[in-house]
Amino acid sequence: MASGRILSHFSVFAFEPTFWDLAAGARVHRERQLRSALGRAADSVHFYHTFGIRHSSEALVWCCLRAEAADAPARFFERFAEFLSPFRNHVRLVDTLWGFTGESEYTRGASQRAIDALQPRTRQYLIVYPFAKTHAWYMAPSEMRQRMMSEHIRVGRSNSGVEQQILYCAGLQDHEFVVVYETDDLASFTALVAELRRTEARGYTARDVPVHVGVRVCTEDG
Repeated sequence: MASGRILSHFSVFAFEPTFWDLAAGARVHRERQLRSALGRAADSVHFYHTFGIRHSSEALVWCCLRAEAADAPARFFERFAEFLSPFRNHVRLVDTLWGFTGESEYTRGASQRAIDALQPRTRQYLIVYPFAKTHAWYMAPSEMRQRMMSEHIRVGRSNSGVEQQILYCAGLQDHEFVVVYETDDLASFTALVAELRRTEARGYTARDVPVHVGVRVCTEDG
């Protein structure tokens, strides 16, 4: 796992009619230019297709950078806007999710299946969504919350084919966390989620939509 605080930023895009008006070869060239430009925005950038998965989008870009410095987010957002600017007539930003890595109060040490976002991706599918707990959760005794989270974590670790990461963003967006999963088997993953929703902690969920699923795009860098 990478050490230090990491910022992960997920941007979901739709292509505008001006893009589809281009000839087929020009569309391929323009999309490659977009990937090349955004690939310079962060320390590590990963690309996914979303067409056919959600009706409102066609691509998802995951940017990751080391963010120990207080001005690291500002510098990233400036680069992101700069590199995206030449393509604004062809793409529309549908959704953004972002947050920082951090230590969970409910676990000890890093999980062996925690995602290292700075490394090349190998799993075929990415699942990412916002998450918020109810006020009642934070008012519950710490022992009660620990008991429920221990059950939740035990169930989550029962599927060895799923890697995950929780990002923290309370006070920065309309939610408190960004939940990230990677897997090669969507059918197995949805069965795991169904089991997780039968745990006691599920009753304290205030929000966990929209869910974005992406299929990894293989590039020269992996």
